[in-house]
Amino acid sequence: MQTILGLLIGFLSLLYPLAVYFGIQYCQPWQIALALALLLILRLWIASSIRQWNRLLILIGILYCGWVIWDNSQLSLLFYPALINFSLFLIFSYSLFYPPTIIEHLARLQHPDLPEQGIKYTVKVTKVWTLFFLLNGLAALATALWSSFFWWSLYNGLIAYLLIGLIMGIEYLIRIRTMDHVR
Repeated sequence: MQTILGLLIGFLSLLYPLAVYFGIQYCQPWQIALALALLLILRLWIASSIRQWNRLLILIGILYCGWVIWDNSQLSLLFYPALINFSLFLIFSYSLFYPPTIIEHLARLQHPDLPEQGIKYTVKVTKVWTLFFLLNGLAALATALWSSFFWWSLYNGLIAYLLIGLIMGIEYLIRIRTMDHVR
């Protein structure tokens, strides 16, 4: 039950740009931020075995919501995707300098005795994701500051997720072609 609720909260959090796009017509910015804060607090409360970096992201999100509630402006609602991307950039960057990398940690969940070739591969993948989070964060920030509300919503609510899916798909195909898998 805890896993299902966690997945539901994660899915609802991903809908943030759509919630802002449609919600701003009926709600004050502080109300939308409060709804996100409650989701994040619930996520923190139900997840007993949450990873430290994930806990950090949730706490950053809660602090951000507090700022939006205080500021109560439509513009302040738009910085959440940029904040999350820049936070992920910092977390992934940190893991490059203080291994194991985030990707190696995730790979070891499936392959506990990851060979040296696999570790080198996870470092490369971590670098790709680090660069992606930096560029995606810059794009999210640019849409928040200089584009229309429609384009902010389209980029952060659809295009960014399509890019994530594309990178995941390409990485999976490369991994299948280049890595020996444990059967």
